Amino acid sequence: MSYSMTPDEFESAVSDALENIPAPLLDMMDNVAVFIEDRYEPQPGEDARTSLLGLYEGVPLTERDDGWAAGALPDRIIIFQEDTLAACASREEVIAEVQITVVHEIAHHFGIDDDKLHRLGWG
Repeated sequence: MSYSMTPDEFESAVSDALENIPAPLLDMMDNVAVFIEDRYEPQPGEDARTSLLGLYEGVPLTERDDGWAAGALPDRIIIFQEDTLAACASREEVIAEVQITVVHEIAHHFGIDDDKLHRLGWG
C-alpha cells in the first residue's frame, strides 16, 4: 500500500485540513506553526523502523504559565509526507489521514493526550 502525490498536492491536502478546523478553535491556538517534512527520523533509542504521520513539538496550552511566552519559539506541528503516503492506497485515504493527523496534533496543543484521542476516534 502506497500512494504517490506531488509535494504541492500534499501541501494542498494539509491546507485543506487546516481550513476544515473551525475558526473559533484556530483562534484559540497560540504560537503554533505547521510544517511538512518528508519523513520522520527516529530518535536515539527508538526502533529504526518507527514512522509517524504527524508530530507536535511544544508546550501544550494546559502547561503554560505566565512567564512562558518570554522568548518562546513557536510550537511546531509537523506532518510527514512520505510516511503518510506509505500508509495510504488512494487520494481519498491521504486526504482523510491528513485530516485526522492535523486534528490529532492540534489536540496535543490543547493538552489532549494520545489515550484520550484514541478513545475519541482521533488516534
